[in-house]
Parts: sequence; structure tokens; C-alpha cells
Amino acid sequence: MTIATGRERSPLRDRDFALVWSGSLVSDTGDWLLMIALPLYVFAATGSALGASTVFIAELLPVLLFGPVLGMVVDHFDHRRVMIALNLAQGVTLLPLLLASTDRLWIVYLVAAVQAGLAAGLQPVRQALLPRLMPTAQLGAANSLVAVSDNLARLVGSPLGGIVFATLGLGGVVAMDVTSYLVSAVLLSAARVDGPSDAPAAPTMGFWRDLAAGLATIRTTPALRIVLLIECIASLAQGVFLVLFVVFVVRILGANDTEVGLLRGVQAIGGILGGLVVGMLIRRLNTRTLIGWGFVVFGLIALVTWNLAPVSTVVVVYVALFVAMGIPAIATTAGTITLVQGVTPPGSIGRVVATMGTLGLAAQGLGLVASGVLADSIGVLPILDAQAALYLVCGLLALLFLRLPVPAASTLP
Repeated sequence: MTIATGRERSPLRDRDFALVWSGSLVSDTGDWLLMIALPLYVFAATGSALGASTVFIAELLPVLLFGPVLGMVVDHFDHRRVMIALNLAQGVTLLPLLLASTDRLWIVYLVAAVQAGLAAGLQPVRQALLPRLMPTAQLGAANSLVAVSDNLARLVGSPLGGIVFATLGLGGVVAMDVTSYLVSAVLLSAARVDGPSDAPAAPTMGFWRDLAAGLATIRTTPALRIVLLIECIASLAQGVFLVLFVVFVVRILGANDTEVGLLRGVQAIGGILGGLVVGMLIRRLNTRTLIGWGFVVFGLIALVTWNLAPVSTVVVVYVALFVAMGIPAIATTAGTITLVQGVTPPGSIGRVVATMGTLGLAAQGLGLVASGVLADSIGVLPILDAQAALYLVCGLLALLFLRLPVPAASTLP
């Protein structure tokens, strides 16, 4: 798979990047199995949106508490070893799910919380690792390939999660997910990555001082301030989606468990296409364009999706719409990651990403709670319409207020 243009070499031809990329693909596929199965399990047991939202709330709490700590780990320890350790720990801590039942849902919530706490380290460590694996000129292409990997995992893992849960139950999901983490750890072990970044990280000062250091970097960097605001608003909208997607598909479209997984996964098709296109264009389009118009187009497609049910509830129509959503989603993701990597000092990338992620997850938690509580009183569709409008706000903020550093010569103004 090559997204490089002209005679540029694809990042996947680099052995170590390819191993890290492949390991992430395998473990992320397992993540999507669990991400689909756990809300379905709880929704089937409780029959309520609030019950399903409890899974996501359980996943948020440890990230909010330990996100900045994980940022410190990224900045001060060997990235590859941290990723391997997290993969192995995720595999072991999945096993209690084998004891879960409808009258022991606390096991599901506990495992969801532990898994989220461990997984929270993977995003900042991978983003901090990429600038060490690839030269600056190839970071955009590498980030686009990471987005392709994310969406391949979603494309395979989401429908597979629905199918495995419907046919083999939660135990089958656990077995496949544990296997994915073990395979990922083996692939990462084969990668040759040097120790800590060549750009020295600031000395560890303690939890609160490190958190303050991440916030200070964001506060003193204008582009990061706007990105943080956009990410928090988008995360609020994502929190609403996580809860109400299952409710929308099951109650409004009348779909089954397998179709829930299918619709959750097919956005990845658009994401794969978007990743390939963005990888070719990212050196010619500035990041503000990718972020701003990506959010605007995504919000418009979401508005159409949520309001089409009176016209049609045929699943294939929604398959097409969710595929379409994947293309602008990748534009925003690749644009945001590339911008953050470009304006953040190398020794601070981990804690800046972790700080942004922690604040974004706080906003996502607000969306989870609000949508879970309000869905039964004011209805699913009004809340989803507001969710789509938030993405439009994100796009306008980027287009109107995001000011970029001096661009590279190959980047259009």
C-alpha cells in the first residue's frame, strides 16, 4: 500500500515503521471487537441508553485520572517497551470478562475501566514515536498511514465484533481480543527503535507540575490553543455519538446486533479512502484546510444521516452515509496530528498529547452523561442534531481562527 507521490518512498517501506504500524493494526482490531461487544452486552441486559452509557463513563474515568501520568511515561521512557507492556497488560486484564453475567455487570464496568486506562497510553506514545521513526518531510504521509491503519482495524473489528458477540458470546470476543494483543506485542518486539528521544524531555517534576507544563506549552502556542478548543468540542460531540449510536440503530432503524457492528465499522471504508487521498495531498493542502473543511463536511453528512429515517430505514443507505463520513474524519485527524507534531517541542509531545487527550475526554464524559440522561426525556434525534451542529462549529473555528506557523515551501497558503 503506497500513498507517497512521485518518487517519494512510502513510510511502509521502512521496516521499523511497518512493524509498529502492523502491531497497532492488530491490537486496534481487537479493541474494536470489545468496543462493539461491551455496549451491546450491557444494552441487552439493561435495555436503557443510560445503562450503555455507563460502559463509556467507566472507560473515561481512569483516563481522566491518569492521562497526564501516561504523558510523562511517554516523554521519559522507551516508547517501544511502553507499547509492549501496555499490550500485554491489556491481554491479561481482559480475562475477568469470562466471569461476567447479567447480574454481575460490575465486572464489565471494571474491565472497561482498566482497559481504557491502559489503552490511553497508546495514543500519545505512538504520536511521540512517529517523529523518531520518520523524517519530518514524511510525517504527514506516516500520519495518514496511521489513520488508514485505524480505519482498517475499525472496518474489520466492528462488524466482526457484532458477529462474534452474536454467535460466540462475550467469551469469544475475549479470546480474539487477547490474541490480538499478544500478536501486537510480538510485532513490536521485532521493531528496532532507539531509546528516549534525541530531543531531551524536561526532567520529571511530579504529576501536577508535569500537567502544568503540558498546559503551559499549549497556552503559549496559539495554534495549540485553538486545536485544544476544537478537540474539546469535537470530543463532546463524540461522547453523544458513543451513547446514542446504538440507540439510534436499534430503536430508530430497527437493526440487529450484527448490523450495529456493520454500521459502526463501515465508516472505516471512507477512512481508508480518505487516508490514501490525504496522504497524497497533505504536502499541498495546509492543515487548517484539512481540519476546517473536514469538520464542516462531516457535520453536514451527520445532519443528513440523523434525519433521514422518515424517508428510509434501509440499512444499505446508512452504510453509504457512514462510509462517506469516514473521508472528512481522516482529513481532520491527519491535519490535527500533523499540526500538533509540527508546533510542539519534541521533548514535550507526549505530555501535550496526553494533556489534550485528558481534557478532551473530560468533554467526552460530559457528552456521555448528558446524552444518557436526556435521551429518554427529550428524544434521540434532537440530541443527535445538536451533536452534528457541534462539528460545524469546530470547522468554523478552524477556518476562522486557526493561524499556522510559517509553512513549508511545498504548502499552499
